[in-house]
Amino acid sequence: MNPKLRTARIVLPVVMGVLCLVAWEAIVRGLRISPHILPGPADIGRALVEDWPLLSAALWVTLKITASAFVSAVLVGGAIAILFSLSKWIELTFFPYAVIMQVTPVVAIAPLLIIWVDNVQVALLICAWLVAFFPILSNTIVGLNSADHNLRDLFRLYGATPGQTLRRLRIPSAMPYFLAGVRISGGLSLIGAVVAEFVAGAGGQGSGLAYRILEAGYQLKTPRMFAALLMISCAGVLIFLATSWVSQRILRRWHESAMERES
Repeated sequence: MNPKLRTARIVLPVVMGVLCLVAWEAIVRGLRISPHILPGPADIGRALVEDWPLLSAALWVTLKITASAFVSAVLVGGAIAILFSLSKWIELTFFPYAVIMQVTPVVAIAPLLIIWVDNVQVALLICAWLVAFFPILSNTIVGLNSADHNLRDLFRLYGATPGQTLRRLRIPSAMPYFLAGVRISGGLSLIGAVVAEFVAGAGGQGSGLAYRILEAGYQLKTPRMFAALLMISCAGVLIFLATSWVSQRILRRWHESAMERES
């Protein structure tokens, strides 16, 4: 990539963000808006520093649920996709139920899971997993079924077993699709964990950021609410950047989607 473009990709968003923050602070101060209604960036930064021990502990709880749900979604979603690819009858039988699980709102499922599962953390993990696993499942199925038919015929002509065809042709062909699902699933794992925490409303020392947002709202500590939202947003961005980096490193040597192009 052109060095100027690489620099612009970093500098331009940062400059725009700084300008937005300055304008936000100027509007809040100029209109004398109460921090209880709309805190400025300075108030949010102050709350982030003062409440860091409380918010960082809550962030760690949320991230643990997110990470567990994400890893489970990658493993289970990928394994189910491979199983579906091996048998069209299995896919036709069970894929509609995966769609039903995906389109059912997690806010409707979470109360039931909290009732049925004694451990609240496990219930939150299941809720986050339900949100995160479908993109990996659907993307991987598409990738496995998108292997070049000419190459599949060639493998068959040379007597390759279904397992060999899967391992040497279909899985490599599905990697870009699978990794695209991983990038989507990373953010959805965080969203699912936060939404589940909102529904559960579990407090105490083991509570996540969602409960801290609710708590701050009840106490009219709006700057703390914004600070917690900022931490969630930053966590989501870091998850996306990490999954994108992994995808780039895996695909950059052989797949066109990750190869650097001349401007």
